[in-house]
Amino acid sequence: MHAITIPEAGGPEALVWAEVPDPVPGEGEVLVEVVASAVNRADVLQRQGFYNPPPGTSPHPGLECAGRITALGPGVSGWSVGDEVCALLVGGGYAQRVAVPAGQLLPVPKGVDLVTAAALPEVACTVWSNVFMIAHLRPGETLLVHGGASGIGTMAIQLAKAVGAKVAVTAGSPEKLARCAELGADVLIDYRTQDFVEELHKATDGAGADVILDIMGAKYLDRNVQALAVNGRLVVIGLQGGVKGELNLSALLAKRAAVMATTLRARPLQEKATIVAAVREHVWPLVEGGTVRPVVDRTLPMPEAAEAHRVLESGAHVGKVLLLAP
Repeated sequence: MHAITIPEAGGPEALVWAEVPDPVPGEGEVLVEVVASAVNRADVLQRQGFYNPPPGTSPHPGLECAGRITALGPGVSGWSVGDEVCALLVGGGYAQRVAVPAGQLLPVPKGVDLVTAAALPEVACTVWSNVFMIAHLRPGETLLVHGGASGIGTMAIQLAKAVGAKVAVTAGSPEKLARCAELGADVLIDYRTQDFVEELHKATDGAGADVILDIMGAKYLDRNVQALAVNGRLVVIGLQGGVKGELNLSALLAKRAAVMATTLRARPLQEKATIVAAVREHVWPLVEGGTVRPVVDRTLPMPEAAEAHRVLESGAHVGKVLLLAP
């Protein structure tokens, strides 16, 4: 088969479409013929040499895919050859075939085509696990989402609105904020021209956000704590703004607030399976009912993954960028 390889870390040109050995499904795994994958920030970091896959896993980038099961490994039940699925991956999605633990498979939601389904697993699992399973966002609370026009952001807006929360977002242009508003965002903040702490306090009568979903890390740490409501929960899932910041513990204590940081890729198989099962139970009915929908900016042929990475790094997209396997 062919896959995107990374012979040497570097810019988008480091991504090379090459012939590689076919994966073999092991105990509890299935083999999926990939129809489409999606580009995530973690793929960019892997390409740059900053986020290597866990030992013993696929060296190829790609944290999600959609396709058809072509073989079952030992010990797999509940799935059949020919099933159309999408999957959360530890890597290997930028390829024609990938071996997937059965616990990380999801059926393609009714009403969603197979290609578009590739836009769902990573964002649905990330948002549900962080905003709901960890931060416990409740109806009537306020969620602040940094990067509201991203794949993560577009999913977070919709899921939070679906449970009855108020949603504030930051984004870098009026056009992106308008797209966030179309998805249901209530408070629109242009981070290039506005202070998100000030704007959030205006919109909440000084209360702040009950939950903040943050992709920036160190750069926003102090202001995120300022923006938290009493009993607020800050969940850091990205480090685009650096890894080391100063935390005002006095402010955190005064608000009885919490700071949490998580990743999804390196979690044990059972934890991932638990998250995937929760997404199937809670998110899939919303997708099938049309309350939540995948947001796809564009699709490109998988051998042109370098161009897809350029799009992601430029920020010239809303939602997900997909790669079509040949």
